[in-house]
Amino acid sequence: MKYLITGLGNIGKEYENTRHNLGFYVLDALAEASNIVFSDKRYGFVSEFKYKSRNLILLKPSTYVNRSGNAVRYYLRKEKLDIAKLLVIVDDVALPFGTIRLRKKGGAGGHNGLQNIIDVLGTDDFARLRFGIGNEFRIGGQIDYVLGNFSEDEKLELPKYTEKMIEAVKSFTTLGLERSMNIFNTK
Repeated sequence: MKYLITGLGNIGKEYENTRHNLGFYVLDALAEASNIVFSDKRYGFVSEFKYKSRNLILLKPSTYVNRSGNAVRYYLRKEKLDIAKLLVIVDDVALPFGTIRLRKKGGAGGHNGLQNIIDVLGTDDFARLRFGIGNEFRIGGQIDYVLGNFSEDEKLELPKYTEKMIEAVKSFTTLGLERSMNIFNTK
């Protein structure tokens, strides 16, 4: 069985440690833990590894967050994957920092990257792993907030949440979405 695990983020050194690059951060941690590296391919940086007889294709789109849909569509088609085998890792300002939520479908919740994937795929019926980055910004300051760096306190806590998100990714591929939601969507 094959799965496409897509982490949303922006390419470039200036975006490396920003909240909006949470998806890249999680995939980088998963790749490091699995002793694999990414290759620069069409529409993104791609890596692949086996976990419990499943092939996990990791994708970090090079199209920037707001244009991630083309990369996702390309790899779903290239790998001949059903949309049920897609998991998108994304930051979420609607959730308090550190909150992790698996969802099987739904709207974009104001996230332009998710909206682009929905628009390009023509459906919102795909799994997403949302990580709360909080909403500690003034009115009109959302762009600066999501493109800003995590606070020092958040940076200290991020590794433990990243481990939990990696566990959620692996669970999605082995136990399925419903069971994984029951495990990881707790307080």
